[in-house]
Amino acid sequence: MLTFETVNELTLKVTCSGSDVLFTKAGAFVAGENMGGKNYTFDKVLFGPQQNVGQAILGSIVRRVTGENIPLMKVMYNGDSVTYFASYGRHVVIYKLGMGEVISVESENILAFTQDCKYDVRFIGVGILSQRGLATSTLTGIGHNAYVAVLCDGNPIVLSNTKNGSTISVDPDAVVCWMSEHDYCDPQVKADVSWKTFIGQSSGESYSFEWSSHQPVTVIIQPTERAGVPTANSSNTSYSRHGSGIHIGID
Repeated sequence: MLTFETVNELTLKVTCSGSDVLFTKAGAFVAGENMGGKNYTFDKVLFGPQQNVGQAILGSIVRRVTGENIPLMKVMYNGDSVTYFASYGRHVVIYKLGMGEVISVESENILAFTQDCKYDVRFIGVGILSQRGLATSTLTGIGHNAYVAVLCDGNPIVLSNTKNGSTISVDPDAVVCWMSEHDYCDPQVKADVSWKTFIGQSSGESYSFEWSSHQPVTVIIQPTERAGVPTANSSNTSYSRHGSGIHIGID
């Protein structure tokens, strides 16, 4: 069995009791500790984390076509141990999925997940003039130990309308992930395009992801937009710290 914690907000601590399997971003391992000889090994995931070879190959093709592809590695534990994972000093956010609960996350923001999560990529059909929007990676809870760790550039901002029924609007290039209890809860894409857009006088925020009051969702955003690509210009949420880490859940 695996449990997730964070260390100083920037590192994922994975504690294993017995034997288990973890999927992580390739190269994210930074340290490990156990009694006796090292009892965990690493293996590159050639196609995908699915056990069915056909599904894994198909999933790999879809990820490459949609740009949602990231190199994954499999950590195989054979005994009690503690391992640590990180990625370029980015903040780590931990989420534990309930049965059937879905988190939609940008592939580059995935750090690690347990084998009680079903990993998939799907089209959301909202391709816009941004790095985001055409497809997204999804992780669905299929067991009682469905942990997910995601990466965030800076301390995360958490918005939820599950209790107050508010409308949530966010910049697609700042979205880390969104989650709901029973379905994908995809956003609508709102475009604020007028004649000013075509003469270079737009506001700079021409597109946004929007969830209405009828779409109960929790959205995690980072306090920075993704750089180096064209942008769109061209409750009760529990938010508590366990130790030094950040854990997020929906009541």
